[in-house]
Amino acid sequence: MQELLPSLDLMLRGAACGLLMLVAGLLIRDHRDVTAARFGALFALSATAFTLATTLQLHGRLGLLTVPILALMAGGNLAFWLFARAMFEDGFRPRPWHALAWLGIVAVGLYEALGLGPEMTPVAIAVRGFLVLESLGLGLLAAGQTLASWPADLVEPRRRARPFVVGAAAGFIALNALSDLIGPRTTVPDLGALIRALALAVIALGVAGALLRVAGAGWLTPANTTAPVRPVEPADQGLTAALDKAMNIDRAYRQESLTIGKLAERLGTPEYRLRRLINSGLGQRNFNAYLNSYRIADARTALADRSQDAVPILTIALDAGFNSLGPFNRAFRAETGMTPTDFRRASADSGFGQPEFKPGERRGA
Repeated sequence: MQELLPSLDLMLRGAACGLLMLVAGLLIRDHRDVTAARFGALFALSATAFTLATTLQLHGRLGLLTVPILALMAGGNLAFWLFARAMFEDGFRPRPWHALAWLGIVAVGLYEALGLGPEMTPVAIAVRGFLVLESLGLGLLAAGQTLASWPADLVEPRRRARPFVVGAAAGFIALNALSDLIGPRTTVPDLGALIRALALAVIALGVAGALLRVAGAGWLTPANTTAPVRPVEPADQGLTAALDKAMNIDRAYRQESLTIGKLAERLGTPEYRLRRLINSGLGQRNFNAYLNSYRIADARTALADRSQDAVPILTIALDAGFNSLGPFNRAFRAETGMTPTDFRRASADSGFGQPEFKPGERRGA
């Protein structure tokens, strides 16, 4: 059995590398203009680099590929966090500081791999401790954000993909952190190394299957785009009328902390039917964004009403259904391109009366 371990280790790692590179290649080929696909490809390449860098048989034999492989491996945790955000957060946009953070983590990782010896000096303990905390911290942060935004997600293929992608990628990060903690103990693969190689192959299979399945379902589109609108099924005509009444007449969106589950209960319908109607019948990808379109339209009407000039903006935000001023200001600016104060001032200067705004209507529309 001991003689078979090196061959089994290489076979499993080779399978993992092949699957991950397939994912990266297909995402770039078919979805290169989508932020989530680019970060997904980067994460797949980072996982490939991790697989190669931790293959004991390749230790010291990577030649000129050593630095780029170690760099990709070091940045894998941040790549996963960015991938998870871009994949599940419709409004996500990469920022310059994301690139700077990736470069910083890569620099620390390269220093640990190439500049530090095996001795556990105070500097080595600090550097390796940072890498372990960074790995676990980013993994937990990505998982937490993904789970937190799950209830409001209206795209069913993406909802089904969340546990698979997060679970598989979290397993990769756990392996990465474990390797940072214990390092290779032997010069040839042992049973522990074989178990880690098997875990890598399973993780790669999970990531490949989930990503390729949901990409094929057609939901992998640029952020802030509407979902494809399909004709409402005859069985949902009554639900459509009830939803229209609840939102436009009863103003259900003003209810504090309204969720799609609470709205479905109010309408007396299963949650999955309401989710399907808002997604496929109205072209909405996120329930919170759907609510905010009504809330912002409500607030715009109030801010443009000269008889409400003395009403504080916070009161208008709370009346529209927002829980606090900060989220209202961010949502209002994203929708109109102006702060609520500037919008009120511009409405007063224009001399308009009390205009009505429709949900989702933008400035100048």
